[in-house]
Amino acid sequence: MERTEKALKLPNAQFKRIIGTTKPVFRTMMDVLQTAFDQLHTQGGKPPDLTVGDKLLITLQYYREYRTMEHIGIDYNCSKSAVCRSVKWVENTLSANGRFQLPGKAALQDGEIKEIAIDVTEHPINRPKKGQEEWYSGKKKAHQ
Repeated sequence: MERTEKALKLPNAQFKRIIGTTKPVFRTMMDVLQTAFDQLHTQGGKPPDLTVGDKLLITLQYYREYRTMEHIGIDYNCSKSAVCRSVKWVENTLSANGRFQLPGKAALQDGEIKEIAIDVTEHPINRPKKGQEEWYSGKKKAHQ
């Protein structure tokens, strides 16, 4: 929790500017995530490489700074896939809790739009394997 504690020691204005949320909201997120993590790992297992606080900081950093997962992985000494799994877990856990859900489509259409969130997450692209074009042209029908 070294990074989390260091971040929480920042003054309120600087914390909000760097992390993107207030300290009480951050602590609420941490409580929700820690509870979910404890329930998920009741029977023990291998200790995680990233703490719950690191996973939350990774997610907030990913959304706040628009950095790639590879760059964040370098900072946290983990792989791009570990960063991706962390971001997805934090998103799913917080949205399943209910306190951090965005309003639905009907709520946005009812009145005046105040804020809009746009999902700009990275999505992997399926590409053919190297050398595949040598033996497979991509055509589905049999040649006559």
